Amino acid sequence: MFLLTRPDGPTIDKFLATGRGQAFSYPEVGATRETAPVGYNIDHNRILLGTGQAAFARAKTAVSSWQMFALGWVELCYPQTRIAADETVAVMVNHFGFYSLNAARIVYTIDEAERFGFAYGTLVEHGEIGEERFPVEYLSETHEVWYDLFAFSRPGSLLAKLGYPLSRHLQKRFAHDSKMAMVRSVSDADAVIE
Repeated sequence: MFLLTRPDGPTIDKFLATGRGQAFSYPEVGATRETAPVGYNIDHNRILLGTGQAAFARAKTAVSSWQMFALGWVELCYPQTRIAADETVAVMVNHFGFYSLNAARIVYTIDEAERFGFAYGTLVEHGEIGEERFPVEYLSETHEVWYDLFAFSRPGSLLAKLGYPLSRHLQKRFAHDSKMAMVRSVSDADAVIE
């Protein structure tokens, strides 16, 4: 959904209510657990957030509160949404002088001793088609804490197809800014981008 002005609460709520009844926009639901399917753009980005169990605890809290979307130009509607399979969210993007709302649903969660996060998939009301995984990992051998962003996607809406280079630019910008938001949330100055 594209809008000329920032959507208000009732507009977002109606969009989310519609999204809850929609199917995923791609057949490979859950594919970010293993290998991405053929025919999509693949993006894999990692950043070192810090070291130690305290940094891992802060990273888990950041994921749970959707801090990777606290970007200014991207906003999650709504960050109080719990990290649980089948929860539906709207990603609001302010770009090129207009706003878009993009519907996504959590496909699966990760809650292991050394990994925490989730993956969400696009719904019909999303500019792209695909899935994105947002875990944080604790490496016990080095005590490093990493944010590992992995996605497969292709343009979905007509505007995304027509503006393919711009869409790819926005995806790359999101990955960069998302990593920086996680660094800020965990507050470790020793972050290393990969």
